[in-house]
Amino acid sequence: MSNSTKKTESPETALYPIRTVSDLTNVNAITLRAWERRHGLLEPVRKASGHRLYTQAHIDLITRVVGLLDRGMRIGQIKAHLEAEKPEFKTSDQIVNATWKRYVDRMTAAVIQFNEEALEAVYGEALALYPIDTVTQKLLMPLLTELGRRWEKDQGSVAEEHFFGFYLRNKLGARFHHRVRAGKGPKLLLSCLPGDRHETGLLLFALTANAAGYQTILLGADMPLDDLPDVIRKTGSKAIILSGYLQPGTELLDQALPGLAKQSPVPVFLGGQASAQVHDMVKRAGVIMLGADLSSGIARLCDAVPVE
Repeated sequence: MSNSTKKTESPETALYPIRTVSDLTNVNAITLRAWERRHGLLEPVRKASGHRLYTQAHIDLITRVVGLLDRGMRIGQIKAHLEAEKPEFKTSDQIVNATWKRYVDRMTAAVIQFNEEALEAVYGEALALYPIDTVTQKLLMPLLTELGRRWEKDQGSVAEEHFFGFYLRNKLGARFHHRVRAGKGPKLLLSCLPGDRHETGLLLFALTANAAGYQTILLGADMPLDDLPDVIRKTGSKAIILSGYLQPGTELLDQALPGLAKQSPVPVFLGGQASAQVHDMVKRAGVIMLGADLSSGIARLCDAVPVE
């Protein structure tokens, strides 16, 4: 990231139409309307025309509801369950959530102070108490969101992002290097979009994909798309996974991504915040959206490119 790099719209303030939300969450529009009208689970923003618009917070809530349904909870029970998670009820789930929030707050403070020792202490404490996948979902992903929010509001600095990015890349790189290599599933080719140097989400997705049985080939940040079809042919990869945090530019959306989707012999996926910001344009180009949530993104990948 450079000082001149700015996103045209923050993920936290962006508004998405129901078709985009439906595609990102795999919940059809009829069901989303029923969750709003019959069960009171959603309160979308309404335009003067009456059209529904949704925020990233709505998308996160829908993902949460899907998770509860997958665990066997009935739809009629979910609103009461979510209400019970609010601070005033102090349920066991709320206490756990408060614990993770304290971890996020402590690591955020360590980043602001450029204190690697404090970062290491909090990260090590969390890993000593919880499985690594839980730490990724409950600590690292919310922490990245919080740091991104600070940058969007001009509360953080480029130096903070570089400091934490270097720290976390080292940690994730070590995990990636020492990962179990027994997976014999399809190979995935992963890279960031051109001009995007936010590799952390890509590394996290790669580690999650490895755990799901995929083999991964990482090309890293700021990757020219024209080179990818040749790498696919040489490696026998079965899919291209692109990651984007910054909103892609017009040339990339109008030419490079559609060109890659047409030229590639395998499916092309896009994950990260950018997959919601430019959903409609990229989907028309033939690129499959993965969203910003690791679990739902991997589930969508498994549907399209199964692990045998």
